Amino acid sequence: MWFLFALLTAFAWGAADLFYKKGSNPEDRYSHIKIVIMVGLVMGIHAFSYMLIQGIEFDPLDMLRYLPVSALYILSMTLGYIGLRYMELSIASPVQNSSGAVTTILLFIFFTHVLSGIQVTGIILITGGVVAIAVLEKRQELRMLRAESAVLDKKYQLGVMAILFPILYCIIDGLGTFADGIYLDELRLISEDAALLAYEFTFFLCAVIAFIYLKWIKKQSFHLFRERVKGYAAIFETIGQFFYVFAMANNAIIAAPLIASYSIFSVILSRLFLKERLSKLQYSVIVAVMIGIALLGIADEL
Repeated sequence: MWFLFALLTAFAWGAADLFYKKGSNPEDRYSHIKIVIMVGLVMGIHAFSYMLIQGIEFDPLDMLRYLPVSALYILSMTLGYIGLRYMELSIASPVQNSSGAVTTILLFIFFTHVLSGIQVTGIILITGGVVAIAVLEKRQELRMLRAESAVLDKKYQLGVMAILFPILYCIIDGLGTFADGIYLDELRLISEDAALLAYEFTFFLCAVIAFIYLKWIKKQSFHLFRERVKGYAAIFETIGQFFYVFAMANNAIIAAPLIASYSIFSVILSRLFLKERLSKLQYSVIVAVMIGIALLGIADEL
């Protein structure tokens, strides 16, 4: 089942990316804080509902036990949001999207794993494709700006800050997924349900803090029902998180790079719903990633 859960995670997070694109507002300097609030709110509602429906007794200490993982994820997301001001024309996406490969390498080094030739080929195709699609997207974006004779702000060009944030994101997110692999799969330090609830309640607390900061410190208005697009993104983010935990608990070393392919699903959905045009090279990369995913599915059945 891990393969199905990993695919559902990738699709859900790809859909979340689609709504992040639709809901992004470059003129709103607090847009990223509003995203945190919406995601935390939806995760909090889901955690309470899941706990009641399943009759789970949640131990608040699980939030402390799982905090190293939650903290790494939340820190990487924060760095990603902060780095947006430097990332427009940088190599951010290719570097960030390689975090799944970082996780696989770390799990392979520190734990005993034997990967078949089919699995290695699938991982290489997926990871290479994820990086390639991000490179192609950035090149296309640069060509469009040049065609429009846009004046490029220096802070958006490749420099120290442009490189620093995506590298930090890649490393910290990769470490977070590696830690998740240890907690859920390698050492079984926490159950899937406990990990899910611990993370979602932690994110909910972050949303409460973000709301207080936005509303009473920055004196900014926040209208819940005007943030519907961000809400849709938060729903898909939460759906992905639900399936992610169960995928990582069964085969983390293979699930991590497969889940990282969510950027490919985001590109496909953008083509379908945002009418974004794709080049022949982009289609070729998508096919290569799909072949990689199929190979991992075949290897799981052997």
